[in-house]
Amino acid sequence: MDRRIKFRHLDAFSAISRARSLKVAAEQLHLTQPAISRTLKELEEIVGVTLMERSRSGVKLTGEGEVFLQFAEQSTAALRTGLISVRGISEGGGHLRIGALPSVASGLLPPVVLEFTDRNPGTQLEVHEGPHYDLTSRLRRGELDLVIGRLGRPQTMQGLSFRQLYTEEVVVVTAQGSPAATVRSFSDLEGFRILYPPQDSAIRPLVARLLISKGVPLFGNRIESASSAFGRAIVLADPRTVWFISRGVVAGDIAAGRMVQLDVDTGATVGAVGIMSRSDEVPSAAMRAFTGVLSGAVSDPEARSHPGSDQPDVPRND
Repeated sequence: MDRRIKFRHLDAFSAISRARSLKVAAEQLHLTQPAISRTLKELEEIVGVTLMERSRSGVKLTGEGEVFLQFAEQSTAALRTGLISVRGISEGGGHLRIGALPSVASGLLPPVVLEFTDRNPGTQLEVHEGPHYDLTSRLRRGELDLVIGRLGRPQTMQGLSFRQLYTEEVVVVTAQGSPAATVRSFSDLEGFRILYPPQDSAIRPLVARLLISKGVPLFGNRIESASSAFGRAIVLADPRTVWFISRGVVAGDIAAGRMVQLDVDTGATVGAVGIMSRSDEVPSAAMRAFTGVLSGAVSDPEARSHPGSDQPDVPRND
């Protein structure tokens, strides 16, 4: 490896690749735009190829840049993990950063976290909720150690491994007493406000394929959001709002009678939920302990009946 390549080169390159903008990446790294542009130019001179094409609309990775990005992110992720592990040893405990999609964060995860922290009081645990694309990007960069959620599109899973825990369906819900509660066909939803998964969400392609199979065009009166808090608030505030969402997010609301599930067929949206990690990662003791508690909770009969999950499949690597 060329010793001229420094961490700042890889960090800047990864930030520009994510932001697709020198200006935005510079702001994220607290640098000036000329400074980050100079860093990118230095890296390209060292590797001997053009990694990015610049234009007025932003920057775009070349073929060589796409290949280099994967290994650059793996390198910086490994270094960050190593530093955290060393600090954990010196401080007498571990440090584990978990990312969870909303359906997991509001369903399976809370009892797992309580059990894990009881068993491992010396481990500092962080839990971050967010959309699929954001969490998997942070996982690749080494900012998270594990992500629990739906299996995403192939391009979002590059460099990651996936171990399935269970499957989950997308449902369509509305507030108790809403006129939408009697709807039996997707085509009858046109007169309602639709909360719809955004482009970078894991369930977006599943819902899109479902509507295509039913001959229903993309709703024009939709609001796109991956926020479970926003979705819950607007559905409960407006009886004419209908929400396409993973069952685990709203299972508690349905059970409590705050929301009702529409009687429409969404069986085609069933997808795998599991544990994502970097494919080249050597699991730390804290990671192994957490995945052990998580797997045990899913295989437990009571956990299997937690809102939003079907019978769990045998864990596997995909």
